[in-house]
Formats: sequence, C-alpha cells, structure tokens
Amino acid sequence: MQNPSAPVVETRQGVLTGFTDENIHVWCGIPYAEPPVGDWRWRSPRPAKPWEGVRPATAFAPSSWQSSEYCQELGGGDPGQFSEDCLYLNVWSPVERSAPLPVMVWLHGGGFTLGAGGLPPYNGKALARRDVVVVSVNYRLGHLGFFAHPALDGEEEQVVHNFALLDQIAALKWVGDNIAAFGGDPNNITLFGESAGARSVLSLLASPLAGGIFHKAIVQSAYTLPDTPRVKALQKGEALAAHFGLENASAAQLRAIPADAFWPLAAPLNVAPAPIAGDCVLPEAMLDVFFAAHQHSVPVMVGSNSDEASVMAVFGIDLAGEIEKLRRTRRFGLGLIKLLYPGVKGDAELGRQVCRDMAFTTMGYVVMQAQQRVGASCWRYWFDYVAEAEHATYVNGAWHGNEIPYVFDTLGQIAPSRDYVNENDLRFAAQVADYWVSFAREAEAREMLPGPTHWPACRKGRDVLLRIGVNKHAGFRLENRFMRARMSLFRRVMKHHVSLD
Repeated sequence: MQNPSAPVVETRQGVLTGFTDENIHVWCGIPYAEPPVGDWRWRSPRPAKPWEGVRPATAFAPSSWQSSEYCQELGGGDPGQFSEDCLYLNVWSPVERSAPLPVMVWLHGGGFTLGAGGLPPYNGKALARRDVVVVSVNYRLGHLGFFAHPALDGEEEQVVHNFALLDQIAALKWVGDNIAAFGGDPNNITLFGESAGARSVLSLLASPLAGGIFHKAIVQSAYTLPDTPRVKALQKGEALAAHFGLENASAAQLRAIPADAFWPLAAPLNVAPAPIAGDCVLPEAMLDVFFAAHQHSVPVMVGSNSDEASVMAVFGIDLAGEIEKLRRTRRFGLGLIKLLYPGVKGDAELGRQVCRDMAFTTMGYVVMQAQQRVGASCWRYWFDYVAEAEHATYVNGAWHGNEIPYVFDTLGQIAPSRDYVNENDLRFAAQVADYWVSFAREAEAREMLPGPTHWPACRKGRDVLLRIGVNKHAGFRLENRFMRARMSLFRRVMKHHVSLD
C-alpha cells in the first residue's frame, strides 16, 4: 500500500484509517484509553478495548467539559464538542520516511480547565514536515481530572487524585506501544507542553509512575504555583459535594453529578491550576522534587516569555497591588527588590516584572539547577519576539502563550495572526520550530543545538540562555547568567510567596 490518500495503520487495538493533508498523513480521535464515564469516573484510565474492522480516524474527538467561550478567547480556539468520554489523541506523520522518526507528544495548556489537542495552533503538519511524528493529547480537565474526596479513598490499590496526569501517562504508554506503526521511534519520544501542559511535563518528570516512558522534555512557560496538598484537596472535595447538597456523600452519589455541572463553578470551588500532591502520581510536590534534584534524568529544554504577567489578570492578581502589599508588610524586601530592578518606575511596572519573574522566569532557573545536579543537559530560552505589525499591541513583549504558533510554525494559518504576519515573521517562526525539532532529534547526542545561533546546553558551571527574539525584534542571542541575582533571590522565597491566596 503506497501512500494512500486514506492511510491505513494497524495498532494493538485494531486498524485505523486516516487522511492525507498534502505530504502528511493524519489520524484524529484515536482512543488511547477506555471512556472514564459512569462507575469509571475518578478512576485510573484503562487501556482501550480492541475493535473489529477498520475504525475511521478522520475527525477530532470531543474534549473534556469546559467553557467554549473562554477557550476561544484565551485557550487557542474552538474546542468543539464536549464529553466526559474524551481520552483520545491525534497523530501527524510524513508520507515519505526512510527510517523511524523522532516523536513529539504535545500536552496543551489552559490552567487544567481549558483546551484540547486539536486546536488550530497545535496542528502538527508543519512540524511533521521536518521529519518528526507529532502527537497531541486530550486529557480530563477540571474536577474530572483532579479530585479528592474521602468517599473515593480505598477504591484502588493506590490513592489517586491526579487523574489527568494518569491520562497523560496512559497516552505516553500508548505511544510507546503503537507509534512505530505510524513511522515513529518509540525510543525517542519528546514530551512538550505549555503553561498547564508544561506543569504536566514537570509533574511527569517528578512522578515515580512516569520513568522511562519519554526520553526528552520541553517545558514552555511553566509556573511556580505550588501543588495543592492532599489534605486541602480533600477539604475542597467535601465542600464541593456539600455545594451539590451531598453531605457525607457516597462515591455513587458523587458520580451521579452531571459531568457538565463542574466546570462553571467559581472560586473557592473551582480547580486550582496545579496538580494535587500526596497521591501515587505525585507523592511529593513537584517543586520539592526539583529542589531536591530527584526528577527523572532526561534532557530538558525550559523557558518562558517576556510578558508572562499578561496572564496574571486571569488569575485575579493585581500587579500594582502586589507591590503595595510588600510596601505595607515587607519594606526591607521591597527595598531589595528595587535594587534588583534598577530604573523600573511605578508599582504597576515593577509588579509586572516581579510577578513575571517570580511566577515564571524562576522556574527555568530551578529546572536548570536540578538538571545540573543530576548531570543531565538543560537548554534555557527567553522568548521575546512580537510580530512586526503588533508591536504597539504587545507593548511589554511576548504574552503568555505567544510562542506556540512559532513552535508549531502555524503562525500563518491561525486567526488572528494570519491577517497581519509578514515574511519576516514567518521566517522567524520557521527558525523557532527548527530549534524545537533539533532538540527532539539530537538532544541526547550533542551539547549544541544547530541554528542561526548555536545553542549550548547548561552543564555544571555553565549558566547560558538563548534569547529568542531581542527586544521584540528578530534575532537570537546567547546571554550568560541571565537575571542571575533575581533568580537566586526568587528561588529562595518563591515557595513562601507564590500562591493564589
């Protein structure tokens, strides 16, 4: 069968037929686990059952319940239909291939409450054209993905609260078992994600259940908010049950709550944008694992954007108010911070930069130090490119999530960027995507990634970062000891000062 327009592939569960998009084969809506519905809500995912005949894989499957309006505004596009039956993935693979290709598995962001693997910015076609196999994953969101209640304890051999992380682990195991049939190399899997997807990558690097199921990791704009302790998660679960009139609820009563009843809940009953620490997936909080350098030892790329504070309003954080709070309660600390931000005027601007660095930039520094302690490679970046027509809109640099269409090289295909990008923007996006693919292909074999600027890994004694975009303009520049004084301070204090309380 030579390059059919409806490509057929045989997985361990059965035969799939996809479609061909120019020179890329695509399969959408592939089940990687059984539907987590009915009595299987809030349980570990089970392997997908085999099917008879040829199963069509030509349309994206439903995503987990969420706000469609919010996802279209902030999450990357229309997430389509919703269902509790949402454990599906999508695959892009080149039509022509002569050897097994590196695999890149994408975990979408959205604060663990929004998003889907099939959103337009995540189209894997342009990356797959660079001779990789791309996989995007749907996983359980909100309370369906992260939940604790005393009535659920004891149902499985181990305590489970992070069902969404178990979904991701199940998807990676499916990839390991099946991706060779799609042309991928099961021994070269790169896990990458942004925001909550990046927090997921860090969580799996910290999880004892995820060792050996991926071989490299890319962490885009992960935040330093602490994981929710199990005790607090249990209390929230009981409060949520009481909200639905279920005091001393049984597991059956909880599972009878309609699946679409959870996502509209507001604070304090909504889900925190962080996993739960204290179950079998995360016995220890992720930050504690990295501070102790007990993460899985694989090559890592990590970085963040120049205006990550753009997302703070979504979390309800008043940037100027954070500085005023310091002025009232920690004047010495505020004085020290001002020394680290010379020339920054006004509480709003100082708050923007401090919150950005404490909540986002410092995460890359923490990961780099942990990687150095275990002798594993780490490439750090700082994304600061803005499309030429949008400099007046993005005054302070690249917003949270702005790097995604550059990473996927989808800038010219998605709204609204396709209406204003020019050839310079598209050329820069292609160069960014090349770096990501080079990492997936070569990070284990070399210490220097090829590109417009050769990008060295941070080994022990080397603290170097690649600026991807310089003052919003095109360019790649290496910088030693990037924000080192700020990072050293914030690493010490962030566990005490980064929270949503």
